[in-house]
Amino acid sequence: MAVISAPDSESALWLKRFWWLLAAVFIVRVGVTLLFVHGADLAGDEAYYWDWGRRPDWGYYSKPPMIGWMMGAIGWLTGNAEWGIRFASLLLGTFTLFIVHRIALVLFDARTAFLTALLVLLTIANAGLNLLLTIDAPLLLCWTLGLLLFWFAAQKPTCNTRWLALALIIGIGTLSKQMMLAFPVLMLAFAAVSREDRELLKNWRMWAAILLGMAFIIPVLKWNQEHAWITLEHTKHHFDGETRSFGKWISRTLENVGLQALIYTPVTFVALVVAMRVAVRERKRLSRAALFLHIACVPGLVLFALLALRQRINPNWPAAFFVPAFVLAAAWMRGLLPSSANPGWQRWSLRIGGALVLLVHIGLVLVFTTDLKGLKKLADIRGWREAGIEAQKFLDQVPQPQKTFVMAMGHRYHAAQMAFYMPSHPRLYRWEPSGTPQSQYEIWPGPEERIGYDALILEPSAGEGMLLSPDMVAVFEKVERMGTIRIPLGQTQREFAVYLGRNLRTWKAVTQAQAKMTKPE
Repeated sequence: MAVISAPDSESALWLKRFWWLLAAVFIVRVGVTLLFVHGADLAGDEAYYWDWGRRPDWGYYSKPPMIGWMMGAIGWLTGNAEWGIRFASLLLGTFTLFIVHRIALVLFDARTAFLTALLVLLTIANAGLNLLLTIDAPLLLCWTLGLLLFWFAAQKPTCNTRWLALALIIGIGTLSKQMMLAFPVLMLAFAAVSREDRELLKNWRMWAAILLGMAFIIPVLKWNQEHAWITLEHTKHHFDGETRSFGKWISRTLENVGLQALIYTPVTFVALVVAMRVAVRERKRLSRAALFLHIACVPGLVLFALLALRQRINPNWPAAFFVPAFVLAAAWMRGLLPSSANPGWQRWSLRIGGALVLLVHIGLVLVFTTDLKGLKKLADIRGWREAGIEAQKFLDQVPQPQKTFVMAMGHRYHAAQMAFYMPSHPRLYRWEPSGTPQSQYEIWPGPEERIGYDALILEPSAGEGMLLSPDMVAVFEKVERMGTIRIPLGQTQREFAVYLGRNLRTWKAVTQAQAKMTKPE
């Protein structure tokens, strides 16, 4: 009869604790998700990406196609149910956490893996990742899985299957978000820096995996070429620097740091920074596993720190590089780096992180079960369902339902939310006064394909602006006011003036040449 050694017994204990933790967190988050579905509507970007999913393509105005494909699949599987989108984000977030735990387990041990999972769980960023479905959910899953598969491939560099699996994940990640294009650079950097892995640079399998994974971008590039490189033009505007006074520069820089500290919780964020600093200082003494994590996080986060000195960066941009930083910090707290952490780092990271995440979840429960949901700051994710139902009533009253299309004015979210929440899910068009593409709605064919049709027009105000717009009135035979949609939202309300444009006579289509004039969404 085999006797289990103490280390194996301890490993099994920490693995068991992880599975209990994962199950408990999943159950709690199912409850939070149901509460969120009941108390809030889709975020604007979620509805926007859902509309992309109704027209699958190799590219979209601002993003690669994966989020649109995912939304299309979710809509098909769940009948365009809001809960389907919410639970998809929960499943992706849960699987990503499992992979992060697996990375720490493979590189170090079960106790370090448990601590890594706990540190990640006790962040506001992770709570948000499991509630909202955006392009970061599939990217982070592909990035973490890519890290794990690359390590497996480096462990057995002659295994074709491992390299092929890695190529597939790089490809899927590239179709999810442009950030995945940086992943092969990290592979090459690790192979160049790690003495034990330098032979990978001569391994044709690694180069084939990189090239095969990057090849997934070819159809996306072709789509962009056909659409005047619209995604590239949009992305370029994210990096437009602007001249600021010294005071404003300091304020923006502190804002960038403060946002990262908030979403990763303050003590944990500082612990991540200190652990990376230790790795840099002791890089010659790092184990192969620690060096792998060091290369996977430090260079990328340093680049973003430098970029933050020039411009504002969105908090989610460097998220992929923080994933290995959490594993590195857990290893540091466990004394697995050349310099060990004071026990207080682990204790206070978990205490402060746990307290803040608990407060966030209690806040969600209070907001969505009391009158606090009427706060003005929550207006963007409330009232769309009711507005969509009211808009559908107007559409049902038009003289020619079969020859009437729906058009929204204003922000792209107006068109997207109405498309999702009107029970018939009509094809929505959007009027862009500038005549240049500002969203995916200007990439798709516009009302020029509906000449001779009537239009139900939704303007996000209660005034008479529509009737006073010569550009809009001129393209219809007649424009008449049908009524107003008013949805009370506590401290504010959602309003749409509803018009019927009769017999569309002409419409100036947005051309691909005009796409070069686009501004960021």
